[in-house]
Amino acid sequence: MPKFKIIVDADACPRTCLQIAKRLATKYKLRLITIASFNHQIDNGEHVVVGNEPDATDLAVVNRTVAGDIVVTQDWGLAALVLAKQARAIAPNGKIYFDSRIEAMLEERNFLAKYRLSGGRTKGPAKRNTGDDLRFAKNLEHLIMAVVR
Repeated sequence: MPKFKIIVDADACPRTCLQIAKRLATKYKLRLITIASFNHQIDNGEHVVVGNEPDATDLAVVNRTVAGDIVVTQDWGLAALVLAKQARAIAPNGKIYFDSRIEAMLEERNFLAKYRLSGGRTKGPAKRNTGDDLRFAKNLEHLIMAVVR
């Protein structure tokens, strides 16, 4: 059995992504750990419940992540911390986070946060579609295969 695991930041992870992650974890005989605040009902054998304090889930994810793991999160800050630990990160829409782009993404996030604080308005994420699920499944399997090799 491979030593790496898949860890899901399940607070904001769509159910379809959880199902895909479960299916692939079973297929490749990997541990799947889901972590979420007590406000969420997650059906997974290895589920960690944390408080609903800000960043409680993120801290639990980071504390359980080691080099080689794969983390599913849409939080760019958490993705940066995971990448710093030599793990891999993927968003529920299938976007793979890379060291070479994460700094620019964090700068963009900070800029947009300041813009919103000053009264500016930004668009929210596009509505999820089946293409997101297909991309997520394809790219998560790609990351698994990259680690297995």
